[in-house]
Amino acid sequence: MTAATTATAVVNIGSLVTNDPALGDGPLGLLADAAVVFEGDRVAWVGATGAAPAADTAYDAAGRALLPGFVDSHSHLLFAGDRTREFAARMSGRPYTAGGIRTTVAATRAATDAELAANLARFVREMLRQGTTTLETKSGYGLTAADESRALRVAAEQVAGVEEVTYLGAHVVAPEYADDPAAYVDLVTGEMLDACAPYARWIDVFCEKGAFDGDQARAVLTAGKARGLTPRVHANQLSYGPGVQLAVELEAASADHLTHLSDADVAALASGATVATFLPGCEFSTRAVYPDVRRVLDAGATVALSTDCNPGSSFTSSMPFCVAVAVREMGMTPDEAVWSATAGGAAALRRTDVGRLAPGARADAALLGAPSHVHLAYRPGVPLVAEVWRRGERVPGAGDN
Repeated sequence: MTAATTATAVVNIGSLVTNDPALGDGPLGLLADAAVVFEGDRVAWVGATGAAPAADTAYDAAGRALLPGFVDSHSHLLFAGDRTREFAARMSGRPYTAGGIRTTVAATRAATDAELAANLARFVREMLRQGTTTLETKSGYGLTAADESRALRVAAEQVAGVEEVTYLGAHVVAPEYADDPAAYVDLVTGEMLDACAPYARWIDVFCEKGAFDGDQARAVLTAGKARGLTPRVHANQLSYGPGVQLAVELEAASADHLTHLSDADVAALASGATVATFLPGCEFSTRAVYPDVRRVLDAGATVALSTDCNPGSSFTSSMPFCVAVAVREMGMTPDEAVWSATAGGAAALRRTDVGRLAPGARADAALLGAPSHVHLAYRPGVPLVAEVWRRGERVPGAGDN
């Protein structure tokens, strides 16, 4: 340890989720009466409290549970405006069709860079208070080369805490191109891609009826790959379709939503490296049928959970809420849901430094006001996150939900 590096020991942890089976019991690598030592922004040591090495400072967990910070691998935070009326109408019986995206497009285009940055920063802080220490966010509410690129620039350059940025020019066809979707695909794969690629790591497409069909989605993702962006796919949200098969074929990092899955889709996910990302808040908010994650898990696919935080179909930033809904409605056990919200999200972002608490990992952690991670599902809606560490630093005000 260098003179400039300080060490913090979190001791007397009642139940520690490491997500490393070599360190503890089961897939979660559970340790009882445990301690973890952070040196700088990394985990330096994990083990029994009685064997913990000396540190500069100590924090007494007092028998509470500590788990890796949540990894939210799918969100849409680069927007302006509000869709309260749409939500109220949907709760009165109008079905969700994704058409409301255009409402947000108009508001986002009218917003200033400063307004977009302030809105994004607010959501990042909101997520952090609830234990999310790594997040991905997308463009998709500008739908012009200038508006898509400025949104990504805001995320990449102006707002702290946003590490994973995705180009989603292919969210829906821009209203100006309603009569010529092929021309819009040309824009997304040409001028818009050129403007956006410098600010993004990922490229995404909404492969769905009313958005982009399989051929259009393939063109978008292939163009992005040629520019060095890695694919992600909004797949099979509103209906059965080609999205999952396309994601696996093009080696996308993740296929997300997956509300409607055929046996062939499940088999493809199990045979490939594409992570199956489920978004419980979306089904909750749209009153859609919940997907059966059990069949995907039993097939052997890697599963992630995420919030899909967006102003239309899932306006929640709470990973604990998504864990609870996944357990109650989607056939997951508490252990599976917690793993999917941490290590699963890391896998969906192709990250090995987050989503676990093991030596060498980033020092991101959430302390619960409860003795076990199971309380995230056992006590739904309760603000259980009491403390958060990100990059080894305790976050002021975290847990003040």
